[in-house]
Amino acid sequence: MENQSIRNIAIIAHVDHGKTTLVDKILHESQLFRDNQETGELILDNNDLERERGITILSKNVSVTYKDVKINIIDTPGHADFGGEVERVLKMADGVLLLVDAFEGPMPQTRYVLQKAIELGLRPIVVINKVDKLNCRPDEVHEAVFDLMFNLNATEEQLDFPTVYGSAKQGWMSEDWQKPTDNITAVLDMVLEHIPAPEKKEGTVQLQVTSIDYSSYVGRIAIGRVARGTLQAGKPVSLLKMDGQLIKSRVKELFVFEGLGRVKAEQVHCGDLCAMTGVEGFDIGDTVADFENPEALPPIAIDEPTMSMLFTVNNSPFFGKEGKFVTSRHLRERLFKETEKNLALRIEETASPDSYIVFGRGILHLSVLIETMRREGYELQIGQPRVIVKEIDGKKHEPVELLTVDTPESSSGKVIELVSQRKGEMKVMEPRGDVIHLEFEIPSRGIMGLRNYILNATAGEAIMAHRFNSFEPWKGEIPSRINGALISSETGTTFPYALDKLQDRGRFFVDPGEEVYEGQVIGEHIRQNDLEVNATKMKKLSNVRAAGSDDKAKLAPAVKFSLEEALEYIQKDEYVEVTPKSLRLRKIHLKEHERKRAASSMSQV
Repeated sequence: MENQSIRNIAIIAHVDHGKTTLVDKILHESQLFRDNQETGELILDNNDLERERGITILSKNVSVTYKDVKINIIDTPGHADFGGEVERVLKMADGVLLLVDAFEGPMPQTRYVLQKAIELGLRPIVVINKVDKLNCRPDEVHEAVFDLMFNLNATEEQLDFPTVYGSAKQGWMSEDWQKPTDNITAVLDMVLEHIPAPEKKEGTVQLQVTSIDYSSYVGRIAIGRVARGTLQAGKPVSLLKMDGQLIKSRVKELFVFEGLGRVKAEQVHCGDLCAMTGVEGFDIGDTVADFENPEALPPIAIDEPTMSMLFTVNNSPFFGKEGKFVTSRHLRERLFKETEKNLALRIEETASPDSYIVFGRGILHLSVLIETMRREGYELQIGQPRVIVKEIDGKKHEPVELLTVDTPESSSGKVIELVSQRKGEMKVMEPRGDVIHLEFEIPSRGIMGLRNYILNATAGEAIMAHRFNSFEPWKGEIPSRINGALISSETGTTFPYALDKLQDRGRFFVDPGEEVYEGQVIGEHIRQNDLEVNATKMKKLSNVRAAGSDDKAKLAPAVKFSLEEALEYIQKDEYVEVTPKSLRLRKIHLKEHERKRAASSMSQV
């Protein structure tokens, strides 16, 4: 296939702005997937976690043919925590579709990926989606996109971007948002007109590995874009590793993308994307080059991790009851296997053979890994997330994030107060319809646990988003969780009678009839100190019936945490126990005397 008949585009959008829906509609347009249209299922987000959370975690490659031109569409993760994916994916594209919600406008995560695309010199096409929404403001959003690109130092050519409006959900796109059409071909026509065909470079073959897939039949599969020359199946090649090592190898089979699948190819020309088997020992960023005259491509720079967590094997009294993989060998193998694909992840071994420190791009990045592992049948315990602190010019620096909060006007003062307490500095405050849009710069430490407080203060109406900004000088002490924990003093089943009698002590995280163990955190104390309670106590039965003593216990519903909320909630002397069926909070030391001993030794340090 000649270069002129190929276009490579990446799609950039904030979480939930309709990116995956648009790609699905493009697939439907190309007559490939009429069946899914009937069922209304999303084709792209095929990972259970992605469907539940409505976010794209893994980038995927899809290709459609429109007017005899092959369009390779690369779906990028919208969340900044998956920055390791974004960086590589954009290297495969010649242009980007910037998808923006017609009401919300550009959001922090849109900005993050767009910044990377502009630095790489990619041409943008702006798609303003969801113009069928009430109170949408497409013209203002168009202005906001222009201002954002200008602030990101876009070139004259990039600022002269074409715009298309529409509703991916309803299946139409048009150059005028007030004139709906009945299809989305306006987007595809714009791609052919404005996105350049890949530049044809003469010379020996070069391909940079930007993604890795795995098959139990053929092992690891390298995915990338042919940067120069023509890659042929069965031919010997050189693998140039990022550390300068050179390995002679051979391409066994080549595949190009077609629709959602892959099709075998004998050769792949410069500019097209492909997957290959046969080459051994590669990592992301390595170059597959000519056998005799190998030349390496510049290495891929990946954003550094900003947060770490301790992963350790589950040693609670309920160990092994719910999971299949529970030993330190299982944990080690799974974590190191993840680093093959997940570039932004780093693992450090500790003095203990049962625990590892895992470094990632944020709580969401690491919680997606934990959630994936629990669904695969792993049991593990996670320590309190810690931000990575750096020494720069002899001074302590920490990661600072850009936080945006959209909140009703009545509760904006409370939100500003909560963020300021955690060393947040307000940068922007502007009205947007019925809500106030606030932007802050806040240390990553300050964001941990903040979501709960903001949702409580705004009666659940605030919308929060944040992304890593830079490392800045240490901001000083930040108040953490004020309330102490209610700790179970016994192992057994919780009873309504016991929980009812303890309700004035705080709020509970467990329901009646749940199994608990000694040292488990079963609630939050109303005071600052930890308190041991017995929630397994039964009512003593006697043969004397007193009037009113048999009234039913009226219990407040238990607080149930999501995985991210649990990780943000715990303190440094606590773990989150994660099993395929349960999330439990516990103290690291289960016995009271052990906790006292640990506390006194800490105070002497």
